[in-house]
Amino acid sequence: MSVAHTAAARRRSLAAVGTAVALTLTLAACGSSGGSRSDDPSTPDMNHGASSVASSGAPSATGTFNDADVAFAQQMVPHHQQAIEMARLADGRAADSEVKNLATAIEKAQDPEIATMRGWLKSWGKPLPSASSSMGDMPGMHHGASGMAGMMSDQDMSALKAAKGKEFDRKFAQLMIGHHQGAVTMAKDEQKNGANAEAKKLAGNVIAAQNAEIEQMNKIVDRLR
Repeated sequence: MSVAHTAAARRRSLAAVGTAVALTLTLAACGSSGGSRSDDPSTPDMNHGASSVASSGAPSATGTFNDADVAFAQQMVPHHQQAIEMARLADGRAADSEVKNLATAIEKAQDPEIATMRGWLKSWGKPLPSASSSMGDMPGMHHGASGMAGMMSDQDMSALKAAKGKEFDRKFAQLMIGHHQGAVTMAKDEQKNGANAEAKKLAGNVIAAQNAEIEQMNKIVDRLR
């Protein structure tokens, strides 16, 4: 084989190797670019689904709502506050262990719901009931004069405060049954007329939990007769 022929063959071999290396580098660069630029808006199907889900995953209480949702939150907050006020009276007055445990459970369940509903009202730009008293500063918000189902009157609350031992246990259960029944009525109205998914879900929780406690308190009343 001539020297010229050998040199030509070597040049062709080197060119082929160079082409292969260039192709390999190009493919690697493409792969690297695709991985590191997953957030590139021009790249289809790269995290945009997750981003849109995150943006739409905000609590629905900040979305669609109507007057029924607002009324539910504005009225259920002071309603819950009065239930907590009643539950706190058990300390130093209740004698029955089941009544004591029930009072603790009512406070633990309803206090977070108050915070949730107050948060909704803030996000909706609607007036908040005052936290300074169980009835707040809203018009007509007084014990027994609010028009809300199940609210205790001043006389009822005074009688409960004055009771002790078995008398307190029985009176607490009797009054809380009526109070819970009022909350269930309000929650059913919300489920029927409300538009906000989170508010309607909370209303469902109120119905389930308070109906169960009504059943429990009816048994307590029977037992303490």
